[in-house]
Amino acid sequence: MALREALMGPLYIVRALYTTFKHNTQPIVTIEYPEKQKAVPPRARGKHILHRYADGLEKCVGCELCAIACPVGCIVVEAAENTPEHRVSPGERYAKRYEINLLRCIYCGMCEEACPYDAITMGPRYDLADDHPDKFIAVKEDMLEPLSASVNDTAVPSGAPSAQPVARKW
Repeated sequence: MALREALMGPLYIVRALYTTFKHNTQPIVTIEYPEKQKAVPPRARGKHILHRYADGLEKCVGCELCAIACPVGCIVVEAAENTPEHRVSPGERYAKRYEINLLRCIYCGMCEEACPYDAITMGPRYDLADDHPDKFIAVKEDMLEPLSASVNDTAVPSGAPSAQPVARKW
């Protein structure tokens, strides 16, 4: 047994040195992080995005199905009624308050699966670090996509009495 241990010791050292030299000869790849971000896989789940129609109306109708489907209960939705003077979504209601506690979120994607209108998706942004816990409460204004980003979506007339669910793509 002692002979085997005596022979294996140098072998382990040679294998370790080989691994070290193999990695030292490879080129160093550095990503200029704030300016350039690493490409994410297509199915990666990052920061939540609330979508709009092309005419600027929000897709979220305040049905709270995302909050019900959330396994950890980190989503809070308060609905309010649309009025002819103040129309926010094409349905009868809209999400007056929409908040996600990102510290409790497990990024499982159940919220986007539960939404019949495809109002919420999980985008490619993964840089969520911050210095204070209060900044991890994502409010509706933070999650709404800009108006120019929703040009490719199909528009729903602003006078529509109710929104129809979007058919799934699979």
